[in-house]
Amino acid sequence: MKLNISTRALHAFLALQECKHFTHAAERCFMSQSAFSVMIQKLEETVGARLFERDTRNVTLTAEGELFSEVARALVSDIESAFADMTDYVARRKGRVAIAALPSLAAHGLPAVIAEYKQVYPGITVQLFDALSDQCLALLRQGKVDIALTAPGSGLIEFDTKTLCSDPFYLVCREDHPLAGKRRIRVADLSGCELIHLARSTSVRQHVELLLRGVQVMSSGLEVEHLATVAGLIEAGLGVSIVPELTLFQFRKMNLVSIPVDAPDVVRPILIVKNKERSLSIAAQGMSELIEKRLHTIGSRMKKEVA
Repeated sequence: MKLNISTRALHAFLALQECKHFTHAAERCFMSQSAFSVMIQKLEETVGARLFERDTRNVTLTAEGELFSEVARALVSDIESAFADMTDYVARRKGRVAIAALPSLAAHGLPAVIAEYKQVYPGITVQLFDALSDQCLALLRQGKVDIALTAPGSGLIEFDTKTLCSDPFYLVCREDHPLAGKRRIRVADLSGCELIHLARSTSVRQHVELLLRGVQVMSSGLEVEHLATVAGLIEAGLGVSIVPELTLFQFRKMNLVSIPVDAPDVVRPILIVKNKERSLSIAAQGMSELIEKRLHTIGSRMKKEVA
């Protein structure tokens, strides 16, 4: 049986139970007594039982009314709780935001954005997944994250994308390397350098190969996935590497230097990526707006810190 009981009818029932008087209960509900009486009568018809005993002096619950009282209170409590939760979500007092980000962003730059967001909205749970570009998109595709911060790659056509900033490249070498004293590096200067590569699975590799196209560099034979490993290999004198600006915090070693590569046409765009098929929650929209507002300053801030 399909029931049609309004929250107003439930509140009217509870008011009559407490007041034990139709006129007083109607006043509490801001209704005329006649309209209030009709509402109680329709409620009893819907329930299929008499809920109140009426006489000239008192209004009391029947046995069925006692049972319905428990149901009515539970329903009103659940409804009020649900709407209170919804109000909290709309006001960003509750909720969840999940972000997938490249390790370079997840480790440096993005934490400050998350901290600022949490300060304004302490009730929001923020989840962060640090992953390579393809993994970021996979998490977004699976609905496990709301936002992905990544570099261009395959499979982007199915998503909404926006470029947040451009990530130029730097040569990282030991301070005793022949190129260490230069203020800027021309691509041709890299000829003959023994290069330590990041793995082909990283978003950096395709940009570096484009940058070095036509330049006779030497391969060190070393190809790794983690920037900390690259830094250790360079420090040991095993070669040099070309890395994006947003990763420079990984190379804060006393005997390493970072020099900008003069190649304005080859930069790594950093994208904010969202699912076309799903709108962001209010909590996620707030995070997206803050990321877009803050992220364009991250590169220059990191460069100053490394310098």
